[in-house]
Amino acid sequence: MPATPPPYHATAVRPDWTELPAGLRSAVADRLGAPVTGARVAGAGFTRGFAAVLTTADGSSAFLKAAPWADQPRLVDWYAREAAVLARLPAGLPVPRLRWTVTAAGWYAICLDAVDGRTPRLPWPPEELAATLAGYADLAAALADPPADLLALDPPRLADLAREDILWWGEVAAGREPVPPLPTGLGGRLHELVALESRLPGYAAAAAPDALIHGDLRLDNVLIDAGGGAWFCDWTWLCRGPAWFDLAGLLITGYASGLDVDRLFAGHPTAAGAPADALDVTLAALAGYFLTTAAATPPTASPQIRRHNRWSGEQALAWLAARQGWT
Repeated sequence: MPATPPPYHATAVRPDWTELPAGLRSAVADRLGAPVTGARVAGAGFTRGFAAVLTTADGSSAFLKAAPWADQPRLVDWYAREAAVLARLPAGLPVPRLRWTVTAAGWYAICLDAVDGRTPRLPWPPEELAATLAGYADLAAALADPPADLLALDPPRLADLAREDILWWGEVAAGREPVPPLPTGLGGRLHELVALESRLPGYAAAAAPDALIHGDLRLDNVLIDAGGGAWFCDWTWLCRGPAWFDLAGLLITGYASGLDVDRLFAGHPTAAGAPADALDVTLAALAGYFLTTAAATPPTASPQIRRHNRWSGEQALAWLAARQGWT
């Protein structure tokens, strides 16, 4: 069982700019209006898609993501979904703005404004986490009443996603999934984990029906800019659900950093009105999801995703155990 987290600033396995097809590079340069003179490949993330800040001969910059239709059709779908979401998010939010999309040489690419920022450090410096929590409060408030064109994308409901893909302890208890390695003393808690995670769909369904959340809020989907502000990236998994779900997922790394995450969760605006055990329910569900999926690494993902899932599951389970008084 890994004792340390993955290096979130350097988890990705990506091609360089020069490895992309010449036809795609030419199409991108045409859309940018100047030749590309440099490319700083993004180190964070778990896909094998191209992602880099491009600089051009006229001194401007842009962020480009790209994937091949033939080899990575699912990733192309994810990028297209993200582009659709970014084009419809309310203005003024700390989110990289979409510029354009292009298809060329069998590849699909999306171009965003470049953010001069970096992945937060781990352990979280308290001021960086505070800035991220403040930024997310503003973001969640804007998405609580989203624009009609964003809702027109028909984002999935967290309640349905939970039943289809997040709840795994029940599968383990039924013998349909192997029991993942568990810390000493927690092997006998399976029935309690099943009971906790089973409440998530009902809690999610009880939220405001059109409120939207990021759906995959975690440390490596945040950028801290030069002024200390937080930006929120990777919008593939936008869904209908309660913002406290995002908050709990983000704070798993806060727990691992030794911060008072119980206080941070309870005091955050997105936790107002949450069920009393919403945090425990979410931690149970995420622990089961991460721990049972840790062994499965799709060929289009970075090998580091195993380490991320295993470590994240351990931290979620440890936080839950501390809150429940399990020994």
